[in-house]
Order: sequence, then structure tokens, then C-alpha cells
Amino acid sequence: MPQTAVLRDQATSMLQSLVGTADADFHDGQFEAIEALVEGGRRALVVQRTGWGKSAVYFVASLLLRNRGAGPTLIVSPLLALMRDQVAAAARAGVRAEAINSANQTDWDDITAKLDANQVDVLLVSPERLNNPAFRERHLPELMRRTGLLVIDEAHCISDWGHDFRPDYRRLRELVAALPQGVPVLATTATANSRVVKDVEEQLGTGGTDVFTLRGKLARESLRLGVLRLPSPRARLAWLLTHLESLPGSGIIYALTVSAAEDTARLLRENGHAVQAYTGRTDPADREAAETALKRNEVKALIATSALGMGFDKPDLGFVVHLGAPSSPVAYYQQVGRAGRGTPNADVLLLPGAEDRDIWEYFATSSMPSEEAAHQVLEALEPGAVLSTPALEARVNLKRSPLELLLKVLDVDGAVRKVSGGWEATGHPWSYDAERYRRISEARVAEQRAMLDYESSSACRMEFLASSLDDPAASPCGRCDNCAGPWYSGDIGSDAADNAGQALSRVGVELEPRGQWPSGMDKLGVQVKGKLKPGELVGNGRALARMTDLGWGNRLRELLADSTPDAPLDAAVIDACVRVLAQWTWDSRPVAVVAMPSRRHPQLIGSLAQALADVGRIPFLGVLEIPQGWPPGHPGGNSAFRLASVWDRFSVPPEGQAWFAANPGPVLLVDDLADSRWTLTVAGRALRTAGAGSVLPFALALRA
Repeated sequence: MPQTAVLRDQATSMLQSLVGTADADFHDGQFEAIEALVEGGRRALVVQRTGWGKSAVYFVASLLLRNRGAGPTLIVSPLLALMRDQVAAAARAGVRAEAINSANQTDWDDITAKLDANQVDVLLVSPERLNNPAFRERHLPELMRRTGLLVIDEAHCISDWGHDFRPDYRRLRELVAALPQGVPVLATTATANSRVVKDVEEQLGTGGTDVFTLRGKLARESLRLGVLRLPSPRARLAWLLTHLESLPGSGIIYALTVSAAEDTARLLRENGHAVQAYTGRTDPADREAAETALKRNEVKALIATSALGMGFDKPDLGFVVHLGAPSSPVAYYQQVGRAGRGTPNADVLLLPGAEDRDIWEYFATSSMPSEEAAHQVLEALEPGAVLSTPALEARVNLKRSPLELLLKVLDVDGAVRKVSGGWEATGHPWSYDAERYRRISEARVAEQRAMLDYESSSACRMEFLASSLDDPAASPCGRCDNCAGPWYSGDIGSDAADNAGQALSRVGVELEPRGQWPSGMDKLGVQVKGKLKPGELVGNGRALARMTDLGWGNRLRELLADSTPDAPLDAAVIDACVRVLAQWTWDSRPVAVVAMPSRRHPQLIGSLAQALADVGRIPFLGVLEIPQGWPPGHPGGNSAFRLASVWDRFSVPPEGQAWFAANPGPVLLVDDLADSRWTLTVAGRALRTAGAGSVLPFALALRA
């Protein structure tokens, strides 16, 4: 029997064990990829739609290679959820799989012992783990020496042209280059256009190695796509209340913000629907429990942000609904691709909102480094210095997440290195590639325009998505609302509309006080550290709503936009703020109202403070003084710099101190926007120091 036929028989038998079906056979391209890895020792890139069976390729290839005496397969996987599914799938196929990640550190020694005893066929690690100093120095060299196959899952993350670029993935180029000669490499993804494919091929093809690329048809025949335009957030929520139970099976409802996901889940639960929220704010254990509940059809839907994306595997997922559109067709394709993987039919509906573009801009975070911030980091890391991320925060005006992202980019570029205790400069020269970052930024803007085109297009929706991924086989699907007519009803029940309206009219968000000074403040000339003293603390505060809320969020973003002229608040907003105060259970009623000074919104804040004082029939004492002039701060930046910019800027006049002495009790401190909360903390401290019994912050809006 020819060698290829023997290999195919062996591979088919393993596939049948993997899927638990005696007559299972390979999809087009699966065996060809396996043969390229096992017989050819090649570097391969597989771009195939979700559900095609990319994991079958690397599990079968792993077993075949192990049977030939090769070492374990190393799979670089981006998400814990994806790792959980892959380990479970491997066990079903008789593959001994283990994962090393942040969630199972207590198991690392046992896993290492199994590796040493050659009792692991597949090891899954995150790309971030590869740069962990202890793992990189103690485990990675030996692992690379023994690896029989390297798999890079969700390989579009390698490319900063991709919709989900992750700097840690850029290190994989070095990993590939460090492999012993002849070790095969497999990169897989379902969401890569031609530019991303080329970028990934270049990184796989180190040393001029030829890359075998297998691109399949990306259109999903099982999906029935549609776009339903409704006039308001209230109408979209009412549509869900009216039609959720008629959607097939169980599914996912995506929202653009954490607040929208949580608010939607609460509304649906209050109206008798079995749903759970799933966001970046959800505890990891609760996330896993929610995934399990959906897989077991114990809930109708998870109401999720993009935190539930790559890696969630439920073949019979019946529907995906979006409350608001993602910012690119490729990201949208990736999310809707969770549905209909193992069923002949699944419904996918987009309910776009007029506020989507504002939210895209509001959350626009770049994976590209700021030249100024990058040089600040490199200057802070003096030769021989090792600084932790918190220590760098006191030297570079970036919040923790953007700073960590920048450090990863500089690490991948070779300018800094993660070591035990923090980060150090390598001394290698670094230059800012402004032209590349400009092109990437322009590509992001083009993706947003394309998403708007998808919403308004009269052409086939699946063809549009497949074309966005440069699929040469893109063609009309015959199923979507443009091909076959709307398959969904736009009707909304009157009770549903009322319930949605009541949910969106809810007011009141807690403002938690700051209790700990940021570390490293002495580097910025502010001599504070540790916890705030009891006599400096402000109390628990309130805001009307978050800027990202489904209900009041649109109105607040409009009121506080740079383009909106300053003016007194209208009666509807003031009435809503009064409702927040009416719900506020405080130990003692405020004895006075004080307003924050404002460059941009003096009339807005003044009218709100005066109205609250009038309604409560308590004195309005006016606006805090700023004897040193306006703080230089601006939105953004980390806690240390935000605190330094407002430190000791606010004061209470002597007559105010006398008033507090004669009128003990809480003071209501009114502001327009609570962001870092350091402005309210420092202003409240000034009031406490001047004799106010306590300070109750109230803001029109909470940033997030």
C-alpha cells in the first residue's frame, strides 16, 4: 500500500476516535494539512471557517507524530476557555493533554513531572506565558528541544493588521526560528484576510522556509443573517423581550459595553428569561459556570461582551444577536461564527444602534505604541534599572492596561525585556515606525466604514462578510434577509415596550470612594502613600448613570461632548438626578451643597448644584476655589499622574470653614463627570480638612 494511503488509514482511525463516529472522514483539506505536517515536516497555515475541524488536524497530527517517537505538541492558545475546550476534546480522542496558565499554577510541578516522564502528548500555553521569566528560563528551552509539533491557534492574533492583534503573539516568530530543524509548525485561524495571511506567512517563513497555506471557503451555509434597524435602545430591548423565546435553541446576545450587557441581562431575567451576563467584569469562576450552563442549554442565552469570543465551542448554538455592531466585519464574522457549527440552521441578527460609532470611538484603544509614551518608558528604564509596572506608572502617564500593552510592544521590538521583578531596558536601539502605525490606523477606520456598509447593503450579507475576508469563493447565500427577504418580525409587544422603557429610565450608579493612594507619588512631588486617613476619606457617592449605559448613556455622552455648548441642565435631567438622591439611603441628610469648579461646564454644574439645593431646601455654598489655577490634567492617564495634576488645587475660603464649624453634617459635592475619582477625592479632602463632617460625592456621569 502506498505510504500516503497507509498514513490516511491511520489518520482516519484516529479521527473516528476523536469525533466518536465510526464512519467519520476528513473534510477537504484536513488530511492534506496532516500529511504536510507529518510526512513533510512543513510549516503550514490553515485558514478555514469555524467548525471546519482545525483542532482535528493538530490532534491527529500529534498522535501520528507521537507514534513515530516525536516529542509532545506545544499549542499556543489565547484564551482559558479555548484551552478548557481543547483539553476536553483531546481527552475524548485519547490524547494526553495538559495546560499551563494563570488559573492552574498549583498544578505546574505535576505537569512538569509528567512532561519529564513523557506522559504528555499535548501541552497548551498562552502566548503571555512564553514571556514569563520563570517559564521562559526554566521550562521553555527544554520544551523547545523536545517539541514534536508547534501549533499557533487563532493565528490572526500575530498580525497587527488583524482584528484582535496581541503583541505577545509577535514573539512566536522567535519561537519558530528557535525550533530544531524539521519540526513542523501549524498556524490556524478562521478570520484572516489576505493582508493578515501574508503577514502570518512572513512570520512563519523564517529563514526563507516555504509555507504551505490552505485556505478554504469561509461562508457558513448554516447561518441565516439579517439586520433589523430599530429606532432606539428601548425598541431593541423590547424586541428582545418580545422575540427571545422564539429564537432557535440557546445562543449568545452580544452587547458593546459591560453596562449594556449587565443591564440587558437584568431586564431579561426580571421578565422571566433564563439568561446570564458574561463580561470582562465577570469573575473567572462565574465565567466558566456560565459557559457550562449555555453548553448544557440550562440558559436561553448569555448576554456577553467580546469577552466571549474566540474559543467558546458549542456546536449546536442556535442564534447570535448583536445589540449594536462590532467595529469591523471581520470581528463580526468571528463572533457570529460561534453559531451553527454542528446544526443545519442558526439565526444571526444584528440590531445596530445610532450610538455605535460613538461607542467605537469612545472605546478606541490602539495596539500601536505612542512615540512619546514609548520614549518615556525607555528613559525611565535607566541602564541597570529594573522597574515593576506599578513603579513605571509613577513615571509614565498611562493607565495600567495601555502601559502593559506598550511594554509588550517594546518587548517584542527588543527594546525592553521582562525579568524577575519587572522590566529592564535591553540597550538595543528603538525607533518609532510612524508610517506603519499610520497605515494601521487608516485600516481601522476603513473597517468601521465597512461595518456601516454591511448594515446598509442590499447585497447578500454572507457574501459581504466572506468578501471582507478576501474569500475567492464568496457568493450569494440565498438565505439572508437580502437574498430571501426578512425572516424575522419587527413587531414589538406593548408590554415589552413598557418594560424596556422602565428599565432604561432606571437611575443611580454607586461611586465607590478611593481608599488607597497610588504607589510612587513621591516621584511626582506628592508626599502621600498607603491608605487615606479616616479624616480625609469621602463617603460612598452616586452618579446619575454611566456614560456607557443603554438608558441615560446616550444623553450623557451628548451633554458632555466637546461639541456641546455649556448650558444649564434641562428639567428632565435634573428630575432624574433628584430621583437618584431620593433613592440614596444616607446616615445623615446633607446640610449643604458645594459645586466643583469647571472650565467646560460651569453652567451645567452650577444649575445642577443649585437645583439639588433648592429641592432639598438646603444651602448652596457655591464653588470650591482654585487658588493655584486650573489643574493641568485631562481625561486619560494613570492614577498617579491624575492625582498629581489635582493635588492641593482646591480650597475652602475661611468663611466656609466657619460655616462648617457652626453647621456640622455631611456636604453634597457636585461634579459633572467622575472618571479617575481623584478630583472628587482631593476636593473632598479639602472639605474634610476645612471642617465638613463628611463628603458625599454626586456626579452627573460615571465614565465607565
